[in-house]
Amino acid sequence: MRLDILTLFPNMMSMFFEESILKRAQKKGIVEVVMHDLHDYSLTRYGSVDDYPYGGSAGMVMAVEPLANCIEKLQSERSYDEIIYTAPDGEMFSQPMANTLSLAQNLMVLCGHYKGVDERIREHFITKEISIGDYVLTGGELAGAVICDAVIRIIPGVIGDEQSALDDSFQNGLVAPPEYTRPPEFRGWKVPDVLLSGNHAKIEQWRMEQSIARTKERRPNLLKNQ
Repeated sequence: MRLDILTLFPNMMSMFFEESILKRAQKKGIVEVVMHDLHDYSLTRYGSVDDYPYGGSAGMVMAVEPLANCIEKLQSERSYDEIIYTAPDGEMFSQPMANTLSLAQNLMVLCGHYKGVDERIREHFITKEISIGDYVLTGGELAGAVICDAVIRIIPGVIGDEQSALDDSFQNGLVAPPEYTRPPEFRGWKVPDVLLSGNHAKIEQWRMEQSIARTKERRPNLLKNQ
């Protein structure tokens, strides 16, 4: 997969891909991540990419020309499965969405900033608008990093134990069950006997029961989709 990320702060975005699983995915050649500094597409000698909004409202808006120039340059080099814009009013990000995006060959992610982008960019270039929650961030870089992380980690070959990714919360519509590791007893706090039994059928039954119970308690809204 190739990820082209359009941002005003490429250094901020780059650090997310220089550690842990995301770094290893690039070293393995499974994912290619390319940062594009939108200031490079500015039409002014000062590198500005924003302007005052028509109508007199407060704040600044990312201008149409530098964004269109960057997007069209990339489109002239390859086709994209999706051109994503990180927006508070976008579709809520979810595990099923991440699963679908992980099948793509080329993705472009535009990180919003200020009061957003000129609406003509959304109308004519963006194919998918994604929100990571009902709140507003200073910029879309954090949201873009969240989306990229969730998508990359489930691409086959990225995580050594692929079953681990399949067992994550939300993959089956439930939150994950409790997990334990050694020692079997600490300060009198014991690991459930079933996990030490070696009986895989009973362990799987226990894990499912715990997932359902925990989902009912913490995220009952998920069960409405079952």
